[in-house]
Amino acid sequence: MTAALSTTKRTLDLGPAVELVSKEEGHRQPLAPEFVCIEDFSPLEVAYDFGRVRREDIEAGPRSIWRYKKLLPVPSNVEEIPNTEPGCTRLVRADRLAKALGLKRVWVKDDTGNPTHSFKDRVVAVALAAAREFGFDTLACPSTGNLANAVAAAAARAGWQSVVLIPSSLERAKVLTTAVYDGNLIAVDGNYDDVNRLATELAAEHETWAFVNVNVRPYYSEGSKTLGFEVAEQLGWRLPEQIVVPIASGSQLTKVDKGFREFGQLGLVEPTPYKVFGAQATGCSPVSTAFRNGHDVVQPVKPDTIARSLAIGNPADGPYVLDTVTRTGGAIEDVSDEEIVEGIQLLARTEGIFTETAGGVTVATTKKLIETGKLDPEAETVLLITGDGLKTLDAVEGRIGPKATVPPSTDAVRAVLEG
Repeated sequence: MTAALSTTKRTLDLGPAVELVSKEEGHRQPLAPEFVCIEDFSPLEVAYDFGRVRREDIEAGPRSIWRYKKLLPVPSNVEEIPNTEPGCTRLVRADRLAKALGLKRVWVKDDTGNPTHSFKDRVVAVALAAAREFGFDTLACPSTGNLANAVAAAAARAGWQSVVLIPSSLERAKVLTTAVYDGNLIAVDGNYDDVNRLATELAAEHETWAFVNVNVRPYYSEGSKTLGFEVAEQLGWRLPEQIVVPIASGSQLTKVDKGFREFGQLGLVEPTPYKVFGAQATGCSPVSTAFRNGHDVVQPVKPDTIARSLAIGNPADGPYVLDTVTRTGGAIEDVSDEEIVEGIQLLARTEGIFTETAGGVTVATTKKLIETGKLDPEAETVLLITGDGLKTLDAVEGRIGPKATVPPSTDAVRAVLEG
């Protein structure tokens, strides 16, 4: 029996999590480091038996995602275990952006404030907590960048080894901000889908390695619910009318929706209607294309976009994104690389928030959704900004810079300002 499976001899403590259930046919199986149903071969997700959860208990909790531990598949003492403690990032009322876009009210959920400056710290924290309980000893992942940062940092904080696989073409900033944690960072000649296939093979060979988005994916993905939880709490315990979410694998979008629904089911918020909108880069838009063509399956594509953090050509949760968007009455759009850069600059100059390319996709897609009449300009709208612009400086390099270079004189500066 491997270390990863030794937990069968004792009682697992994964909080309210009780079993795994397949997304397609609802087959149920015990909690385990598994990600595909052995009966219908669909993805597995965590099922819960929630006890009583009160607003005041959440509000009294730590300033991290662990304030929601009673809604996550993590041990009851999770806040006592060394972790990066992500979450509780700011929700910014973005009036100047709203005016520029022609919207009545906009909120920006700014997840650049997490420990490694992206939302991936949330999902990795949950994955690490579950991996400890299952007896793993190494944290690993395939990544387009942000996840690499988060895994390397979380492993270092926990005193674990890390194995991080990245495409060799990854942005230099994301390479350096992963390598600094001194784990096992390995660049692979190929795109993300090549790297992901390699990770799946390695996960089968190394039974004590927890690949956060492979063998412990059902637990990892639940971390994205905390974005939905925080938005609702920060809005004063209510749901927004519209939310725009960038799409890579698609898991984040479906889990934000799951977070909203769970809050409603538990009576923490009034379960008011809301619409979920998806945002992709045109150079990697398999889900947007499927939505536009009215398909319920997603055809893989070869990514070609500056938004590398979204460059997953075969998104695992693509079909479930289509289900979520259709059920809520939303839509999915995609935008060009030029529009992505314009979105980055628009958010920066209106709200002082510098986002990476994924956030540029969110802003630019919101603009396109308004122009095409798919997004209601009168409805309160939340935009998810999931990563820091310092990670993707190459996207704006050559497009921005000093207005001029002048000698050290007031006349020279005045001439530039007046010119």
